[in-house]
Amino acid sequence: MFPLGDIRITAGASALMGREAADPVRLLYRHERGDWGNLPDEDRAANDRVLREGGRLVSRYCVDGCKPIYVSTEADRSVTTICLPEEV
Repeated sequence: MFPLGDIRITAGASALMGREAADPVRLLYRHERGDWGNLPDEDRAANDRVLREGGRLVSRYCVDGCKPIYVSTEADRSVTTICLPEEV
């Protein structure tokens, strides 16, 4: 586990989650515990390395029939943002 800092959700992610009854708290819980969701093995390994060495963490989850949604925590752990790919 790691600190999430301030939690932010973009307008697009909020709208998508509202339509699909997706739970942002559940996504944050998974992200905070190192469940990186639907990431390639290379990106999963990078996140695991970042946990030890520092850096930005990114998870990718599927909602609404597998539309991607991202959860990212900044390197200094001050902010975690939930967003759609086009909002990155």
